[in-house]
Amino acid sequence: MELRCTFRLEPGPGARASLARAFGCARVVWNDALTVRRAAFAAGLPFPRTAELSKSLITQAKRTTQRAWLADVSSVPLQQALRDQDRAWRAFFDSLKGSRKGAKVGAPAAESRKDSRQSVRFTSNAGWKITPAGKLSLPKIGHIPVRWSRQLPCTPSSVTVIRDGAGRYFVRTSIISSPPSWSEKTNRSPWRH
Repeated sequence: MELRCTFRLEPGPGARASLARAFGCARVVWNDALTVRRAAFAAGLPFPRTAELSKSLITQAKRTTQRAWLADVSSVPLQQALRDQDRAWRAFFDSLKGSRKGAKVGAPAAESRKDSRQSVRFTSNAGWKITPAGKLSLPKIGHIPVRWSRQLPCTPSSVTVIRDGAGRYFVRTSIISSPPSWSEKTNRSPWRH
């Protein structure tokens, strides 16, 4: 079972600038991967794998002068952008074949820097943590105050930082756990406090 909880973030000016840089870098990696995959599809070449794209669009690109600024952000959100795109392509192809339930899904589109909603995801191997003071510590961004509206039952497997159209920041935690057991005596969920 996956439990997702969303909380409000209150980043300061420095953290806002670092988050904007992370959003921009993830967008550039997404768009670069989209360009490479579309070109391969048009040329009839095999579909580039995520590992190959990660090596060429992140690791090797950081060593060039044109993309050296990719090193200013953690590489995990950049890799997650590639994985998200991989999932979007898979949903598109499954939709074409008819093996996907629900409405038809279009091909992934390029992301614009003028999009009002932006997000980056940090998985557990990114080195993020929740500090004893209750702040969210993100690599190469810093400590960000969080408005905790509930207690987390365990450590999340990933966190997604979201900036909405109104300029507000949120963190969505993703917790993978076993289904909650209901108490027969109280008929209450253990998630409720």
